[in-house]
Amino acid sequence: MKADYILKTQNLSKFFDGLKALNGVNIGVEKNKLTLVIGPNGSGKTTLINTISGFYKADEGKVIFEGKDITNLPPHEISRLGVVRTFQIPQPLKKLTVLENLLVAPENYGENVFESFGKNWLKKEEEYVEKAFRILEFLGIDHLWDREAYKLSGGQLKLLEVGRALMKDAKLVITDEPIAGVNPVLSHDILSRFTELKMRGVSFLIVEHRLDIILQYVDYIYVMAAGEVIAQGREEEILSNRKVVEVYLGAEGGKS
Repeated sequence: MKADYILKTQNLSKFFDGLKALNGVNIGVEKNKLTLVIGPNGSGKTTLINTISGFYKADEGKVIFEGKDITNLPPHEISRLGVVRTFQIPQPLKKLTVLENLLVAPENYGENVFESFGKNWLKKEEEYVEKAFRILEFLGIDHLWDREAYKLSGGQLKLLEVGRALMKDAKLVITDEPIAGVNPVLSHDILSRFTELKMRGVSFLIVEHRLDIILQYVDYIYVMAAGEVIAQGREEEILSNRKVVEVYLGAEGGKS
């Protein structure tokens, strides 16, 4: 059965001072799947997702999303298409409450001046609030709706980042180390939410180091080293690949 990809890269390359941080990278993210990218530090993982999401400009190759070439579009345009990036260090508006952080997330929130008058504005405001509370309830942080973001734990901030992506109606969430620094119980909770979201039609491209936790949740894995994909496949194929063990696990000193 032929894979149904929501996103593909074609020979994607990125140079920094003449050095290839990405060297002809080809990956595909299947619809409604969790796709994982792993590799040692400096392998090009974060450069890859930054280039896909428009924060870096590609020097060669293409990024195709839902059959459309989105290579080097500005990040806000890529986000409007449904590709939403979350960061290793969450970037909420710290003095706003959890609910307020979700309400300011949609790209078109409050843009139309004519909608700011009368019942149309009130109706839209109510719809956004209802949507935000549904998302918070799904993520299990609805009890924190009126708490300022700076008071949240690291794991709660990661969930808030996901909530902001869902407010933007993300089709593909690209997330950098979503369980870094998060205790194991909450890590499993976050990844269980991801699994449920993929069943609801959201796809994920994930960069993560904590293989002991994340491998049981993902559908497909790409391994990078020195800016290139050196292996791809499912968990069993990756863990039994000698090159992966030598290049990735060896570089990490045997740690995951």
